[in-house]
Amino acid sequence: MTRTNAATAEARVRISDRVADQILARIASGEWAPGQRLPGERQLAEEMEVSRVSVRAALQGLKTQGFLAAVQGGGTRVVSNAASMDPSLAELIRVNHQNLADLAELRCIIEVWGAGRAASNATAAQRAELSAIMDKMEADIAAGKHKTENDIRFHLAIAKAAGSAVLMHVMGTFRGILQKMLDVHRYEMFPTQADDQTILTHHRAVHDAILAGDSERANAAMRTHLDWVVAAYRDEQVRKGSDPS
Repeated sequence: MTRTNAATAEARVRISDRVADQILARIASGEWAPGQRLPGERQLAEEMEVSRVSVRAALQGLKTQGFLAAVQGGGTRVVSNAASMDPSLAELIRVNHQNLADLAELRCIIEVWGAGRAASNATAAQRAELSAIMDKMEADIAAGKHKTENDIRFHLAIAKAAGSAVLMHVMGTFRGILQKMLDVHRYEMFPTQADDQTILTHHRAVHDAILAGDSERANAAMRTHLDWVVAAYRDEQVRKGSDPS
């Protein structure tokens, strides 16, 4: 291979990586749900302003990683997150509240970092998206609906705004478990209107810090929110006498 051809191949690899990151971001944001069929290569190439060769390479890489699967007869679909995860982990989370508490602590480490990154890296469009989710969350809380859905969208939008492919991979893979976790949060652990208002206050603080571009404040606001969640889990364990169920 000549030096020119090698450079061209390397550039194509970089472009396909960028395309893969964009596809993962759209999956994690909920634009493409598990089981949903993706647009064709031509449409994706036009939307992302890249060649079909780069799109094809990105799709193949995501299939190898377990995020996408080929559809019989042609095309590509999003793989169910629960099916793409280690089934033993999914089972641990499903049956054991102590493990949910451990996951909350892990989220604290990851998402505090992600909130700070989002404050530094969020684009104008991503800030607008986060504000729209925040506004919908407030309206739906007042109407008593869509608690879990809006919560997931909020946290995934922050991960997307962080601009980290690694974080998007992690959050995209955990999406199914995050759904289960937030169902427990919003309807078992924090079911009252007072809880709703606390969560709104926490989310608003994170939102405002990200829009202000203040990484330290975004870190602190997310830590306050998730520390509160972890403390509630630990208190519940004490109340139940450390019964893992």
